[in-house]
Amino acid sequence: MRSGEDWRRVFDQAAGAMAIMDLQGRYLHVNATLCRLLGYQPHELEGRDYRDVTHPDDVDPEGPLPSDQPLEKRYLRPDGGVVWVLVARSVVCDEDGTPRYFLSQFQDITARREAELLWQRSFANAPIGMAVVDLKGVWTAVNDALCAMLGYDRDELLGMSFTDITYEGDEPQSFDSLADLIEGRADAVTLEKRYRHKQGHPIWVMIRATTVPGVDGSPAYVVSQYEDIGEQRLVDAHLAHLALHDPLTGLANRALLSDRLEQGLQQLERGDAVLAVVLVDLDRLKPVNDRYGHAAGDQLLIAAARELQLAVRAGDTVARLGGDEFVVVSMLADENAAHALRDRVERRLNTEAVVHGTSVRLSASVGHAVTADPQDSPERLLDVADREMYSRKRRRRSDQQ
Repeated sequence: MRSGEDWRRVFDQAAGAMAIMDLQGRYLHVNATLCRLLGYQPHELEGRDYRDVTHPDDVDPEGPLPSDQPLEKRYLRPDGGVVWVLVARSVVCDEDGTPRYFLSQFQDITARREAELLWQRSFANAPIGMAVVDLKGVWTAVNDALCAMLGYDRDELLGMSFTDITYEGDEPQSFDSLADLIEGRADAVTLEKRYRHKQGHPIWVMIRATTVPGVDGSPAYVVSQYEDIGEQRLVDAHLAHLALHDPLTGLANRALLSDRLEQGLQQLERGDAVLAVVLVDLDRLKPVNDRYGHAAGDQLLIAAARELQLAVRAGDTVARLGGDEFVVVSMLADENAAHALRDRVERRLNTEAVVHGTSVRLSASVGHAVTADPQDSPERLLDVADREMYSRKRRRRSDQQ
């Protein structure tokens, strides 16, 4: 540079917004780019204190100071608008090192700040839980909805890992989902899991999570949304139960029985058990209906269901086929165990039952089928058990005559 005019020409034509201030904060020179950014003419800024056009909340009362890091602040435009600006301020010294001026450089960050404010407000006021999680699973930001859902204060959750309140059985899928995000196998994941509320009870939550990339394009952190689905899971579980169970007795219905029979046949491929199917036909349902009414008959069916459940093991399936027929499905060690199960069921169902305050004799005919062949069919097993049941019923009636 050979003259002040050359310096001024470069300053005025610079693509970046720039200003020179005295040490008290008055603009001495402003370039055209800064004037366009703030909406003023040069003569409206030069000689004016920079604090006059600074947003009141961002004024630094001690005056201009050099900054090691750029400052984010707002400036007021003459039309009433506000501009968010990143300001870098450095000291210009004379030849002997005495500070003479400040050189300020300005970058418009209004769009970025508006996007940040929109995100902050959306995050804070979201009706569902939201959080920012680092790549180790630690919550670094949480909103009020998540705090209310989990029962913790914000300060308690911040710095806590999601594993701290995740039920042990749900941890593997949580780690797998986080790994999928971090390692780029998925852009977003959805999972259902249980969190432990601060008061100790479980909360079923649906989590939708996605990664936010850093400057190098790799995941920098995870943004998660949390929705309490506990009530919905109860509704779904209730509907699923209704679809697979008899509404009167609560036992398995035909659909669930068919599934359990197929599962049992598949288990026979291991070669270390037999599948037993016990078919039960109540003998006295019609007389009870005729004498006491169908409500009494329903009570008799409920009593029979209760006795059947007492006769079997916890892992066995007890189903009602409809009317007065019931089925038990059990995996057992051998045929002797299957015979013993049939006899135990028969004993439990030949007893006294109280129906509407009246003692009624509960009796049933019982037959069974046994197979060790995984290629067998549910239909054949039920047919064999049905035929044995009727054979035993006829035999018993003959013995009673």
